[in-house]
Amino acid sequence: MAKYIINGGRPLSGEVTISGAKNAAVAIIPAALLVDGVCRIENVPAISDVNLYLKIFEQMGANIRRIDRSTIEMDCRGVRSHRPPFDIVSRFRASSYLIGAMLGRFGEAEVALPGGCDFGQRPIDQHIKGFTAMGAKVEFSGAAVHAKADGKLKGNYCRLDLVSVGATMNLMIAAVLAEGTTVIEPAAKEPHIVDLANFLNAMGADIWGAGTDTIKIRGVERLHGGTYSIIPDQIEAGTYLTAVTAAGGEALIKNVIPKHLECITGKLIEMGAEITEYDDSVHIRRTGTLRKANIKTMPYPGYPTDMQPQAGVCLALAEGTSIITEGVFDNRYKYVNELIKMGAQIQVDGKVAIFEGVPSLKGCPIKACDLRAGAAMVIAALAAEGQSVVDDVFHIERGYETFVEKLTDLGADIKRVEDMPPVRAKIS
Repeated sequence: MAKYIINGGRPLSGEVTISGAKNAAVAIIPAALLVDGVCRIENVPAISDVNLYLKIFEQMGANIRRIDRSTIEMDCRGVRSHRPPFDIVSRFRASSYLIGAMLGRFGEAEVALPGGCDFGQRPIDQHIKGFTAMGAKVEFSGAAVHAKADGKLKGNYCRLDLVSVGATMNLMIAAVLAEGTTVIEPAAKEPHIVDLANFLNAMGADIWGAGTDTIKIRGVERLHGGTYSIIPDQIEAGTYLTAVTAAGGEALIKNVIPKHLECITGKLIEMGAEITEYDDSVHIRRTGTLRKANIKTMPYPGYPTDMQPQAGVCLALAEGTSIITEGVFDNRYKYVNELIKMGAQIQVDGKVAIFEGVPSLKGCPIKACDLRAGAAMVIAALAAEGQSVVDDVFHIERGYETFVEKLTDLGADIKRVEDMPPVRAKIS
């Protein structure tokens, strides 16, 4: 198991280029199963979740060709099975999109229940409700979901009980080859949902309304091959912006869509950061004392839940009392215990966390509890006095490409090391 060793207390300075959006890539790649031809997908992040997807499709008969680090070509016409390998599927959350893709392609899907980060219940009941509305019969057998339609899926009105990013994307994928028109309402509006719709439309789908409360999909006979470039990662960009805010210094964050970042940069400005937007980059500078702020996570365009732990590090160091209210997931405060080890003063009551700012954090052994909490631990270690060792960094590498290298380019003192197995004494 790898770990990061970080010597903190150094302001960050330099430039960092943002990779393709993880949350878009993990839906676009399974959606390529629906394409009758070759998909060339550009700006693909080199992260472990993407690698797992490519391994799944290769094992199922797809022809995958990696052109370079961020470009792949996928030809899924050779895939014949509706049952992806369970051992790989169960290792990450985004594998749930295989249900919609398999239903759309074959009219049947048998998929292991997804794994991934553990921060409360994240049921797929809204996904199932939509699949059922489109004519699929869905059953759970052990640790798997079996969904089957009588022929092709049928377009229908899918009224969700709540705004769900995962359900919105999964139902979009399932509906593009269905007979008739599907309506998803209320639909999530995150940038990666718009990106998925744009990818599918580029391959011949007929989707409109992505980015609004109502998405309509008119089913088509087939999707054709083509080329598509994934948008920059909003959360990766927000993580580096927050790192500079916590550790101090200044940086130019390149290859971003500034509009997508406004829900994040607005709070960082409130905390004391100075931010300048350009066409495809953002400059951030923070030299003064951090100020308190209150945050409530909400669906886009509200403050993203995936940026909540990173913001918590800043608030742990901000003067005064700050409050975070988690409005999306039940339990996303596991990272708080790690911050408390470093000297933070935080109290959690259900979905509310109260931060009493402290002058500094102290380096110590900490762990990544999940993907975004792991990024927060790295930020805390960068801002802390002394050395920290971050364990369980496999969580972080699910969603951040070349994280150590990019932070090193910003002047961070961080290195990745592999744990050595214990040496056992010989018994003579």
